[in-house]
Order: sequence, then C-alpha cells, then structure tokens
Amino acid sequence: MNKLAVIALGGNALLRNHETGTIEEQEANTTETLENIVFLLREGYNLVITHGNGPQVGNILMRNDAGEQLYHIAPMPLDICVADSQGGIGYMIERMLRNLLTRHQIKRHIISMISMVTVSPLDPAFKNPSKRIGKTYNSREAQLLESSKGWQFKPDSKNKGGWRRVVSSPDPINLLNKDVIGQLARAGNIVITAGGGGIPVYFDENKQLRTIDAVIDKDMSSSLLAAEIGADEFYILTDVPFIYQNFGLPSQQKLEFLNYADARNYLEKGTFGEGSMAPKIRASLNFLERGGSKSIITEAKKLADKSFGSKITMEYES
Repeated sequence: MNKLAVIALGGNALLRNHETGTIEEQEANTTETLENIVFLLREGYNLVITHGNGPQVGNILMRNDAGEQLYHIAPMPLDICVADSQGGIGYMIERMLRNLLTRHQIKRHIISMISMVTVSPLDPAFKNPSKRIGKTYNSREAQLLESSKGWQFKPDSKNKGGWRRVVSSPDPINLLNKDVIGQLARAGNIVITAGGGGIPVYFDENKQLRTIDAVIDKDMSSSLLAAEIGADEFYILTDVPFIYQNFGLPSQQKLEFLNYADARNYLEKGTFGEGSMAPKIRASLNFLERGGSKSIITEAKKLADKSFGSKITMEYES
C-alpha cells in the first residue's frame, strides 16, 4: 500500500513578508512550493495538502470593512470569510498543481474541499482571545467597534498605538469530512483541505451546527487530520530548514533528529518560541501520540534532499 502523507503548507508557501499579495505573486510562490513535493508523487505517495490563510483572510476582512463603510454592503461574519479564503486558496493551489502535474507527466486527480472543524464553546481559549485578525485601528475606532459589534481588541504588536481585533484559537476536536478525505486520498487522489485550520463550528443542544468567531491553528488541525486518516507521515513546511534550539541567539543549535521524549522535553523547557516553532512542535507531538510514526519540519525547497529537515520520530510510550 502506498504511503499517505499530510503536508501542511506554511504562510510563506503562498505569500512572502515583503510582498503586496497580488495573485501573480501568490501563484508564483505556490508553484515554487508545490514543485518541491513532486518527488513524493513520483515515489508513489498519496497526499493530502493543507494550508494557512492568515494574510488572505485578513484582506477579506478589510474588504468587509471597506464595503460596509463606503458602499453599505452588509459585512460577512468570520466563518464565511474563512470559507471564502478556503475556496479561493484551494482553487489556486489546485490550478497550479494541475499545471505542474501536466508538466511532469503525472496523472492524478485533485479535489479541493471546504472543511468544517468542531470545537468546544467551553474551550478555555474563549476566556482569553489572543489571535489577531484583520486591519489595525486607532483607539477611537477600536472603542466604537467594541461598542457596536462586541469585538475585542488588543494592541498591535507591530504598530505602536494601533489596535487589532482578537478572537479565540480553540483546539480542534473533529474534522467533519475526515472519512471522505481519507477515502479519496487512499484511492490516489490529491486532496486540498482544512484551509486556515478549518471553519470552527459546534453542535448545539438540538444537534444543529452553529458557527463561532474563532481561528483554529492550521498545524493543529492538520496534525489531527493526519492522525484521524491514519497518515504515515506528517510534514510541516515553514520558512526555516530545521528546528533550532535557541533560534536567533548566538547559542543557536540545529536539532535534526529528535524522538518524542526529547522534543517534549525541549518544548516544556521553553526552548521554542510560542509565536513560531512551539505550535509546530506541539502539532507534531500530537500526531505521534495519536499513532503517527514520523513528523518532519522543514522548508519546501529542502524536501527533495534526502537529508532534509528535522525529523521527530515515534518512540513514544503512553
């Protein structure tokens, strides 16, 4: 049986920090990133591709604001904006990948899927919203929006004096279409799904699906999906080639091979930054705990190199 891998594309796979976000830039970045996974297809892997949506959904929210202020267009809620970004980014990845497969003479079907992910309304994350989304406002604008829309705001860490809306980031519980994703992928189809971590939903007392303003961590959802569909390997593509201890400091050290215990120990000691590598390590460990055998964290261009990336392997005892 062919190996099944879930590949989580980081934000820089689609849009780089110095870019303005034109579709031409995003298509070029996406093609460059996907070129690096072609070797996995040649080796017979079945693939599920997930992706981030941070800059894109932020732009959608700003279009919301502009449309409401200038043209009185009713703004869409956050869940619709996440779904919007899933559709648009999924389409872009699928089109770029289809062109690549044609160029490399590889025959695979590709399907993009909108993904809802259940969360708990009682998740502790809802007591401390911390995920910044959308544009930066001044203090007066933020106060007005707090009063009129009930939004919560925190200072913008990159813009002194500015304020950004914050929402909660609860843990994912279940991907509602995971069974179909697994069936399609094991049949040899490439599935693009779980964009932006998925659309957060929950079931009410009448078993009706309800939405909730939140953003789910993309790597955690991808990790959960990988475990639930029985993936053999879980890849997280980021903007650095390896995991580093004390990243950015004179004492920086590359950590190329880690087992579960070592990675957990480093994480608990605070070796990895919470705003960068720590969530990726946590997602990798969750995959191993749920039955996975290997997680790899690296940058896309290193994938085809057999010595690529940092590997966290399954030497876990419950």
